[in-house]
Amino acid sequence: MTKQMNKDIRKKIITVCNDKIEKKGENVGLSFYAFFANKNDNPTLLMEVAKWWIQKHKFDHFEKAVKIKKMIIENK
Repeated sequence: MTKQMNKDIRKKIITVCNDKIEKKGENVGLSFYAFFANKNDNPTLLMEVAKWWIQKHKFDHFEKAVKIKKMIIENK
């Protein structure tokens, strides 16, 4: 995947990571589902993030929020 991730979801990922870190500390883990409501209202965007998470980076189900935030900020 060479294209940059959707600007709106990038902003939401950073916001969610910041919120989780603030509430639970720097060791908090999260899955890519944390960025979506508990309904499938935008399957295209969900797949975009899933491909970034699973195919591009081969992350486990849970990763550290600080790691994800840093990667999004750095455009990785």
